[in-house]
Amino acid sequence: MVFMGDRATLLETGRFVQRHARNAADEIIEAAGAVDAVVDTTATTGATDTENETETEVEARHRRAAERGDLAAMSALGALLLRRGDLDGAEPYLRGATAEGDRAAANNLGVLLHQRGYADEAAGWWRVAAVAGSAPAAHALGRHHRERGDEPAAEYWLRQAAEQGHALGAYALADLLEHRSDVGAERWLRAAAEQGHREAAYRLALALERRATETVRGPHETGTRLRVPAGTRDVVAGAPSAGPAAGEPGGEPNEAEQWFRQAAARGHRRAALHLGAILEHRGELKEAGRWYLSSAKEGEAKAACALGFLLRDAGDEESAAVWWLRAAQDGDGNAANALGALHAARGEQQTAERWYRAAMDAGDVNGAYNLGLLCAAQDRIPQAEQWYRRAAYAGHREAANALAVLLLQAGDANGAEPWFSKAAEAGSVDAAFNLGILHAGRDDDRTALVWYERAAAAGHTEAALQVGIAALRDGDERTAERHLRCAAGGGSPEAAFRLASVLDARRPEPGPAVLGAPREEKSECEEWYERAAQQGHRRAQVRVGMLAAGRGDLAEADRWYREAAEAGSRNGAFNLGLLLAREGSEREAALWWTRAARAGHGRAALRLALLAARRGELTEGRHWCARAVELGPAEVAERAARLSEALHQELTA
Repeated sequence: MVFMGDRATLLETGRFVQRHARNAADEIIEAAGAVDAVVDTTATTGATDTENETETEVEARHRRAAERGDLAAMSALGALLLRRGDLDGAEPYLRGATAEGDRAAANNLGVLLHQRGYADEAAGWWRVAAVAGSAPAAHALGRHHRERGDEPAAEYWLRQAAEQGHALGAYALADLLEHRSDVGAERWLRAAAEQGHREAAYRLALALERRATETVRGPHETGTRLRVPAGTRDVVAGAPSAGPAAGEPGGEPNEAEQWFRQAAARGHRRAALHLGAILEHRGELKEAGRWYLSSAKEGEAKAACALGFLLRDAGDEESAAVWWLRAAQDGDGNAANALGALHAARGEQQTAERWYRAAMDAGDVNGAYNLGLLCAAQDRIPQAEQWYRRAAYAGHREAANALAVLLLQAGDANGAEPWFSKAAEAGSVDAAFNLGILHAGRDDDRTALVWYERAAAAGHTEAALQVGIAALRDGDERTAERHLRCAAGGGSPEAAFRLASVLDARRPEPGPAVLGAPREEKSECEEWYERAAQQGHRRAQVRVGMLAAGRGDLAEADRWYREAAEAGSRNGAFNLGLLLAREGSEREAALWWTRAARAGHGRAALRLALLAARRGELTEGRHWCARAVELGPAEVAERAARLSEALHQELTA
């Protein structure tokens, strides 16, 4: 029993096959003009200008001439009817012209028989025409032999067609040679492309791009450009590679780009996609968008997705969503991920989850990873682990790292380590850093440093900081400075502070202040201190305040001391108290010293003891002396002990 829906599908498939066969036949039908004889148009139409004739008038003219026995007219009429799909009407004319030795008719008779399913008989007539010099017949015969698995015969006949300048023959020969990894394939691709074959132009461009990429990066490296949907941490595939082969460093188009452009101009949608990627990589976004749009309108889902990213980057999120939706509905997992990220950023978690699942169903492992991120953000840890594990088993390195983090947080360090290792070996910089942390926690500093160095070499800021700290510990100041500069440049306030400390230690001792001397420019170390201070690093804020005070800029010193103190720095509070006391604000100074002393600053406790003693508050003074003795350092404790004894004697006098 056949369901109605199935029958309709079968009928449509049948029509598609017929159309496909007819289109393929059109490529090898040989025009009657290829023969030496020329149809006598004046004898049948009575006019010398035939350019304005309709197809019906042309057919009628050829038919009249063919009925009079005109060989060229018979061949031309047969070709016309064959192209129209009228096999029954074409066959007698083609057989008649073939019997008289017309090579175009012999080729076209082969086409007709091939469409009827008589492949061997068709090949016989193609051979006749090919031997007589018909390039289309040689092409058809070569394809026939390739379909039969006879590659030597296929190559022979395709080469015959190609060498006669037949574009389809050149392309088919190139395809055969490329299948065998024969270096001669490029020559024939180029020949076909130069004659206007758009698929040949596209494949030639790919070959040129691939060769240039391998020249720059090595034969085993890839250069696929990646795009990141907003709102996710994951990297998902975007448009095709626009690596070194797609444009020279100076931005000038190269040969690969020129062939992509030719193929795209002839309507090749994947060439238009590649061209758009090249232009986007070069920053020519407007033209890139035009080619993406052209490709997307022809049904290329990747182009629709890439166009969505361009629109999103331009701030048109709504239009981006339209193209992502179109691409996702055509099965593009990347677009589905982008839609998921878009809805997640809007707080529409259920819709986001639906699109991430659609991405996963489309075969995009990023969908599972993004589902894990979504669940983790909602504290649905068991589900997050499930999705991370699914993506990790499929080879997703960041999912493996995320899974390891979950296991580590659950106390399963032994279970986490293999996943960290797998992710790190696959290239995850975060996983390499996390392995460093894992080994450092086991006091295995040597192994930890190996992983930190690996992550630092890939640009991981915190890893570079750890390598710098290790180098400082080992006394290798040059290595330390190099890594600290990398980490500080990457935005680490701790690295900026430590780098400034290294540079600060090299500064000569400042000479005595000279009245009227110009203020010195800020040194590099002070600039790094300030960068760290601006990022909230409390020790850096105190140091910047000290440097400002040393320059006599008390307002600047006050600002930085106060910012550090309010953030909880006891040194900042103590120094702020000193500054205020010198300016006569002893009461406010006492408040900051109290805060510092309660946070464990011994010198602040001693200052409070001295203040209390001067005010005659002997018991309060002894309290702060005891605190100073407890906190130290040694010299403070000694002074506080002496002061406490003096206060005790005063109290007992």
